[in-house]
Amino acid sequence: MKNFKNLLVFMLIALTILSFTTIINGVKEVNTKESKVVWKGYKVTGSHEGTVNLQSGTLNFEDDKLVGGEFTIDMTSIAVTDLSGDYQKKLEGHLKSDDFFGVKNHPISTLVFTKVKAKGKNSYEVTANLTIKNKTNPVTFEISVYGKKATASLKVDRAKYEVKYGSTSFFDGLKDKAIYDEFDLVVDLVF
Repeated sequence: MKNFKNLLVFMLIALTILSFTTIINGVKEVNTKESKVVWKGYKVTGSHEGTVNLQSGTLNFEDDKLVGGEFTIDMTSIAVTDLSGDYQKKLEGHLKSDDFFGVKNHPISTLVFTKVKAKGKNSYEVTANLTIKNKTNPVTFEISVYGKKATASLKVDRAKYEVKYGSTSFFDGLKDKAIYDEFDLVVDLVF
């Protein structure tokens, strides 16, 4: 009887410890409504910024460590946030056109993690395949994970995806009409 009581006490202690331990394992679905992707593009005479929505996303964990992830971006949702009225609508339409992302024929882009390397307690270096306009190239960036949130920022070279409009990689003599090839993505994920 005494051994049974000791076993029962041990099981209660173990259950209490496990209930307060937050080990994240498995595939975690990203909450696409609460997550946010902000883009910022640069030109000789300034910059523009906006948002694009995630269609779906997952982060993969093993023993509390990030080991993978996969995201689908809804390119038809490209929005401009630094302009309003007709200027905003005009730029949004231009970004969705074949001059830029051609969303009619390429409505989604994807980001698939291929390598994740821990850099600190909550920080990781990720190499991933980014597909835009059916062209896939590797990108490397850092991501930080805290609880049920993650943040990352990455630079994307649009020339690698045949996004040619205003690019000095494709056209000469653009002068102050040039748009820089690299644009930024800042990502805040909730899962």
